[in-house]
Amino acid sequence: MIGGEPYTLELCDTVGQEDYDRFRPLSFPQTAVFLVCFSVVSPSSFENVKEKWQPEITRHCPSTPFLLVGTKIDLRDDSTVIDRLHRDNQKPITVEQGENLAKELEAFKYVECSALTQEGLKNVFDEAILAAFEPPKLLQKIKCKLL
Repeated sequence: MIGGEPYTLELCDTVGQEDYDRFRPLSFPQTAVFLVCFSVVSPSSFENVKEKWQPEITRHCPSTPFLLVGTKIDLRDDSTVIDRLHRDNQKPITVEQGENLAKELEAFKYVECSALTQEGLKNVFDEAILAAFEPPKLLQKIKCKLL
């Protein structure tokens, strides 16, 4: 519920493997908002946002808004996960890194959540609803002149 109004969302989780690259866009028509997710404890998934996911959705649906969603935030401070990342000379993605990428890619917003603890989960869907009602990017950039 947002502002006392109930909304219904339909989620479609698509396969990320390269074998499905040609088929995935078939699920894009009529999409009101994309949730582009990455794990905050997987720097490679964070890189894939910029290298694969954002280009794919903007190529097929340039005016559809998207949220950048950092997931698994419950693991950001987990010592076992941090040790594993450090062995590979990596560290968890910070909130600031997520916000900066969202700004660079012109995402509607950056949000974080944990499915395990439910932290931030409602906010992800609330922001998705708000993004769906945002005027399309292309229309916002068009300047009108009266002659």
